[in-house]
Amino acid sequence: GQLPTWLQGILLRNGPGMHTIGDTKYNHWFDGLALLHSFTFKNGEVYYRSKYLRSDTYNSNIEANRIVVSEFGTMVYPDPCKNIFAKAFSYLSHTIPEFTDNCLINIMKTGEDFYATSETNFIRKINPQTLETLEKVDYAKYVAVNVATSHPHYDSAGNILNMGTSIVEKGKTKYVLFKIPPSVPEKEKKKSCFKHLEVVCSIPSRSLLHPSYYHSFGITENYIVFIEQPFKLDIVKMATAYIRGVNWSSCLTFHKEDKTWFHFVDKKTKKEVSTKFYTDAMVLFHHINAYEEDGHIIFDIIAYADNSLYDMFYLKNLGKDFEENNKLTSMPVCKRFFVPLQYNKDAELGSNLVTLPSTATAVKEKDGSIYCQPEILCEGIELPRINYDYNGKKYKYVFATKVQWMPVPSKIVKFNIQTKEMIHWGEDHCWPSEPIFVPSPDAREEDDGIVLTCVVMSDPKKAPFLLILDAKTFKELARATVDVEMHLDLHGMFIPEKDLKTETE
Repeated sequence: GQLPTWLQGILLRNGPGMHTIGDTKYNHWFDGLALLHSFTFKNGEVYYRSKYLRSDTYNSNIEANRIVVSEFGTMVYPDPCKNIFAKAFSYLSHTIPEFTDNCLINIMKTGEDFYATSETNFIRKINPQTLETLEKVDYAKYVAVNVATSHPHYDSAGNILNMGTSIVEKGKTKYVLFKIPPSVPEKEKKKSCFKHLEVVCSIPSRSLLHPSYYHSFGITENYIVFIEQPFKLDIVKMATAYIRGVNWSSCLTFHKEDKTWFHFVDKKTKKEVSTKFYTDAMVLFHHINAYEEDGHIIFDIIAYADNSLYDMFYLKNLGKDFEENNKLTSMPVCKRFFVPLQYNKDAELGSNLVTLPSTATAVKEKDGSIYCQPEILCEGIELPRINYDYNGKKYKYVFATKVQWMPVPSKIVKFNIQTKEMIHWGEDHCWPSEPIFVPSPDAREEDDGIVLTCVVMSDPKKAPFLLILDAKTFKELARATVDVEMHLDLHGMFIPEKDLKTETE
């Protein structure tokens, strides 16, 4: 096929790439060493390149020719030949874990720079053109967080908004929302944007020793949407995991009898809305979008009834009969919640406070809290992306992968939230990655543009390829076949040519 002439730039993707080092193996797919890969679009041609992220973790492991740095699902112990004192010391030093800088989940843009990110406090600067690994940044030097999400938001001024959990202060566990500016004042040119990082606000954790796990959050024009789910980290277990000989992921538990709490922070006042909103227990990784309408916050998420998704990706479950043996015990469900921020304070107990047309409800309870039930939009989609120009605004389309009861995607879909129509692209043996929407330069409508996805083949005789679809019709415009083994990746971004520094810079 043919590429649109306007498509100039780089599709940059990230994900786990190496799972065996010497004769040691990681336990979990999400532990693999980060492999970056990119497709560069230049004058109708596509160039492919891939390179392992040269993190400190990568270098230590490769040098030792075995896994020497612990990851979330794989705990590593010191060399038994070392003496007993060294051993005792390393046990003590693991209480607040020194996390890995194997940044394998996403790519983040900060001003003119790009970083590989995961969920620890480390991010790694990279060169998007050469995929070279540059300096390591530790969030903890600028803000008191022990973990941070790899799904930040960008506002219209180019600021980055992100969230992290702070476990450090004498049992005052809290979730911290922080902002990184896109550039620094002229006179401080040598300094990094992170020096100007500011804490927007913090939300105390409902449980000091069991903060909620979260992978993303939502944002509207005036509010931050944070969901405190009963999928929780046990801090005491985490601090003793090393001594007990278990991995950190075993310190994550889903409490199905608990509630899921919604927090809304007003961006202007930096204060949390005082009304307590909640729903039933659920596990979520991805927010899709959120916006405000007639005194309501409306937000769309993909939620599960349990935490089986993480367990599916233990490598022992990803064997040869993977497709037959692995069924999710809960399907991803796309849910839309309507939260009435302004409601009639004299409304009767038990009455529905949602005044917009929807099957979603928000019911006031005796203690003044409001119990929300969602409208179900669709089932079986994951890795959702939108036209980011509509982030925080009323929107129509979600681009996602279709997963059925399997953790591995079989198709990519375009879902119209308003009409509930779904169109899809899929072929036998194809496992597509997260679809990325790129708007055309003269876009007038939300879906004017193209969708890019990397397709890995489950048939070893067939080569992987990059697929380019027309976002409106989902018709194939072109595919670029790659004659190397391509890995199944997680997330990434398209970087238009104008955002790339020229080689001389």
